[in-house]
Amino acid sequence: MQVVESLISRADENVRLRRDLHAHPELGFDEHRTADIVAQRLESWGLEVHRGVGGTGVVGVIRKGTSDRSVALRADMDALPIQELNQFSHVSKTPGKMHACGHDGHTTMLLSAARVLAEEAKFDGRVVLVFQPAEEIMGGARAMIQDKLFERFPVDAIFGFHNFVNLPIGHFAFRFGTGASLINFKVTLEGRGTHAAMPHLGLDPIPAACQIEQAFQTVISRNKAPVERGVISVTMIHAGEAVNVVPSSCVLQGTVRCPEALMAMFKRRMTQIVENTATAYELAGRIEWSHYTPGVDNHTKETEFVRQLMIDLVGAEKVHEREPTMGGEDFGYYLHVRPGSYFWVGAGPRQGEKDYRMEGHGPGPSTLHSASYDFNDALIPLGATLWVRLVERWLTVR
Repeated sequence: MQVVESLISRADENVRLRRDLHAHPELGFDEHRTADIVAQRLESWGLEVHRGVGGTGVVGVIRKGTSDRSVALRADMDALPIQELNQFSHVSKTPGKMHACGHDGHTTMLLSAARVLAEEAKFDGRVVLVFQPAEEIMGGARAMIQDKLFERFPVDAIFGFHNFVNLPIGHFAFRFGTGASLINFKVTLEGRGTHAAMPHLGLDPIPAACQIEQAFQTVISRNKAPVERGVISVTMIHAGEAVNVVPSSCVLQGTVRCPEALMAMFKRRMTQIVENTATAYELAGRIEWSHYTPGVDNHTKETEFVRQLMIDLVGAEKVHEREPTMGGEDFGYYLHVRPGSYFWVGAGPRQGEKDYRMEGHGPGPSTLHSASYDFNDALIPLGATLWVRLVERWLTVR
């Protein structure tokens, strides 16, 4: 892949920016410092800049030529509530927060591309740069849309990508069709506490919680067709404060991932399981739902455009059709109101090379959402070049 020359000459500057963002992570809708950096840099390159879109989102606009064609590029800015285990110099300076998913890199790549698009690239039309807050809590895309993102900045299509550590750097991946919708749940069971030596005097929620967790899996194995995708994961169970006390309540939390067509059935069956199991154990039980996010349903025309661009840039042997995934991504909100496509760029070591991780990495693997993760800085010029070439092809000068 032929990288834009100015991205090579500015590589050290862009790495410093990425590592500064990594050292100062901010959670969803609290990305004030990050948003300021983004806005100031865009303004310094002469772009039209709009702050506070959807809360802490930033939108930059570049216009060239006379065409009314347009395209949007999206990068997410938020970090995760994770205690970082790395010890290198740009480790998070905020306890309990870290860029464990590479959004620091996504922001840097789109900023790097923005400068090239503003100063060098030749195209005819308008580019809308969407720096989104709160992807990790699945609320930022919805907030920007509710803040009239596409009414204020109309576009023909929107594109987004994510770094993919399981794919070597220099490789790309795409996917046609639909992704998984997701929704989180919270089950609350209310009983009556008692001394552990006299359980018959109380109403114990623990056995019911265990029964419910197991019964949820029968929705997967007995209510869903075997060929359909779906997963229910109970990821948190909280009850009790002392080993000799039967607790009065228990809370289970987790997430559901499935095709949109199955979501109503999953919610109905899980509600029945909670309410009926609670009744059987003489408890009060309820289930609450939150953070619904639609699936990333890539549009065929735009995905084929991305696929062909990738092939032309790196060759067909380095372009892969990604297998179905149950991962969630609130980019799906954009795709429900505008055409577009979401894809992946390889961020792992090249085949045969050692892991890119530097001295000071934590003991665990450098995978997404890991406390030992760090973005691969070698990807910055490649990802930024991909953005530039996408715009130039979509808005070809005619």
